[in-house]
Amino acid sequence: MQSTLPQSAVRDVKVTLLLAGGHQYTLNLKSNDPLLHNLVGAIVAHSQQQAGYQGIFQIPLHQERSALCFSSERLIGVVTEPPMILQMGTATPQPEVAEPQAMQKSMQSSSPGEGIPAAAVPAHVLPSHYVQLDNFLTSEEKNHLLDYVLQYESAFVSTSTSTGDTDYRRSMVLHSFPEFAKLLTDRVRAALPEVFRQLKLQPFSIAEIEAQLTSHNHGNYYKVHNDNGSPDTATREFTYVYYFYREPKPFFGGELLLYDSRIENNFYVKADSFKAVEPRNNSIVFFPSRYLHEVLPVTCPSKAFADSRFTINGWVRRQVSAQ
Repeated sequence: MQSTLPQSAVRDVKVTLLLAGGHQYTLNLKSNDPLLHNLVGAIVAHSQQQAGYQGIFQIPLHQERSALCFSSERLIGVVTEPPMILQMGTATPQPEVAEPQAMQKSMQSSSPGEGIPAAAVPAHVLPSHYVQLDNFLTSEEKNHLLDYVLQYESAFVSTSTSTGDTDYRRSMVLHSFPEFAKLLTDRVRAALPEVFRQLKLQPFSIAEIEAQLTSHNHGNYYKVHNDNGSPDTATREFTYVYYFYREPKPFFGGELLLYDSRIENNFYVKADSFKAVEPRNNSIVFFPSRYLHEVLPVTCPSKAFADSRFTINGWVRRQVSAQ
């Protein structure tokens, strides 16, 4: 596949190859390199059972003194820094959200936020979709969880980012809470078949469901990011966020913005349009981990820890097995 990018649009891309058996290798390529297109094409063809590059990759290493050789079937994933999506010649079908159906716990599909109205979103924009499930825990379980959080207030620590940027994320986190982590991850696992059905996505083998407990108080936020943009997070397929807090609601703000996407110079970037997700008490939100998203600032007049916007959030990882 030949690139049609103008030379001024060509970028350096750090590419990490994820191979079956847990192996990985990192190399540097240009964004218009046919090898990069073939690598991504092999992933697309394998995941969608379509025609694409199949065969043996032979990648020169160490100034061509050696070579990395592997079958296209052994390629599990490709991590690019900065993130990018290559246009493969035919548009990849985007999942459409099914109409919500009556059930004991209501499922809500994505709805436009306060960005560009849905009717005005340009055709080249890839829309984001999510599922929000109300009444995820029983009232007794949720109240017990709130009591637990207040009991362990002193164990919360400040959150951080992989870049060490102190102005990018402000919140508190409790990394270990075994009494409730298993309860949440078991419920998440049980809900996934319905989430897949609602989003019209194919189920996959689950390797792990991660969980952390966070609190957002006055002035806390999390700027735009995604959840699977590095080699150690590349197997994250779905992100979930469970909301809980005291009643009456002691804060405002803290909405989750899920940005639609577009392709700019063959790079995956956020569009101007988005979906705004209200942090409804005792509800859980599911969305693909690749989506760019952010948490808007929280306003908590009392500034009391007990009045925070609490969440248990985590990630569903895809099983990667040797072929």
